[in-house]
Amino acid sequence: MKQVWNKASRNAALGLVGVALALGPPIVSAAASQSTSLLEDSPAPASAEEKPARQPSARNTQEPTPPAGSEIPKIRTTTNEVNVVFTVTDKHGRHVTNLKQSDFRVVDDKKPVEEVRSFHNEANLPLQVGLLIDASNSVRDRFKFEQQAAIEFLNQTVRPRYDLAAVIGFDDTPDVTQDFTDNTEALARGVRELRPGGGTALFDALFYACRDKLMKVPHTGPIRRAIILVSDGEDTHSHVTREEAIEMAERADVIVYTISTNVSGTKGTGDKVLERIADATGGRAFFPFQIRDVANAFAEIQLELRSQYALSYRPADFKADGHFRTIEIVANDHKNLKVKARRGYYAPAQ
Repeated sequence: MKQVWNKASRNAALGLVGVALALGPPIVSAAASQSTSLLEDSPAPASAEEKPARQPSARNTQEPTPPAGSEIPKIRTTTNEVNVVFTVTDKHGRHVTNLKQSDFRVVDDKKPVEEVRSFHNEANLPLQVGLLIDASNSVRDRFKFEQQAAIEFLNQTVRPRYDLAAVIGFDDTPDVTQDFTDNTEALARGVRELRPGGGTALFDALFYACRDKLMKVPHTGPIRRAIILVSDGEDTHSHVTREEAIEMAERADVIVYTISTNVSGTKGTGDKVLERIADATGGRAFFPFQIRDVANAFAEIQLELRSQYALSYRPADFKADGHFRTIEIVANDHKNLKVKARRGYYAPAQ
C-alpha cells in the first residue's frame, strides 16, 4: 500500500520508536519482540491517497528455520548489552574473515567498553532484506537491466526456509509489490511489477521500509537486517529529511547498501546522498557507471552479507537516557585493515 506521511505523524513515530527499541535488534530476540508490541501502537502514517493493498502471490512471514547442520550462536541479552555486526576488508578491498576478538578494540561513546560478551564470525546469519527500488521517471533508462540484476541477486541470496526478502518500489510514494517471503519466484514477480513513473520520495521510502516493514517482521533468533537501495539519490517529494530517514534506519538497526543509477560518469549530488546513507548505517555505496557493473554491485553485496563479524559488549558508564552513543571498532592492524560498522545507536530511554 502506498503511504504518505505528514510531519506530525513522522515526529510521533520517531519519538515512539526511540522509547521502544532496545540497543541491538539484529542479533537479539527479546528486545525485538518488545519493540514490536510498542510499534504496533504507533500512529499510522497519514495518507493523502489510499490504494488497495496488493496481495502477495506467495507471501510468507513465517520464522525461517536454519538448514540442517547449521548452528546459530545464541547471544544472551541484557538491558545494557550492545550488539554490532561489522565487516573487515584489506587495503585491496578484499573481505577478511579469519580474525579474532583480540584483533580489535571497541570504543563506545569515546570510552573503552566494559566487557566484550561474545564474538563470532557470522557467515550464515538468516537475512531479512528489503529491496528498495527507485521507480521514478529519473531512472527509466536503465530500469529493465536493474530489474534483471535485482532478480538474479534475490535468486542467489534468498535461501528457502531461512532468509526473507521483500520488494518495495517507490516514486512519490512507496509501493510493496511483494511482501516478505522466501519464495524467489514471487519476489521476481514483485520486481517485474515495478513500472517507472512519477517523482522521487527516496527518504520517505527508506523511512517506511525500516519502520513499517523490517522492524515488524517476526523472528525469534539472530538475524541480519539490510536494505539494498537502488536509486539516483535525487529526492523531490519526501516529507521526512535525509537525516530522519537515516535515524530510522539506525533505530531499526538496518544496514543500507546503495547502488547508484547515475550514468553520467561523474558523481553528482544524489551520489553524495547515497554515500551518506550507506556510511551512516555501516553499508557501502556502489557507483556502477556502466550497465554491466550493476550486476557486479549486487554480487559484492551478497558476498559482504555472508562475510561479517558479530560482537556483543557492555558499554562503560552506560545511561538509559535516549541519547545517541557512538561506536568505534578499530582493527589493531589499522594500516592494512578497514572496519565497516554502524556509527552508533540510540540508548533506550527510561
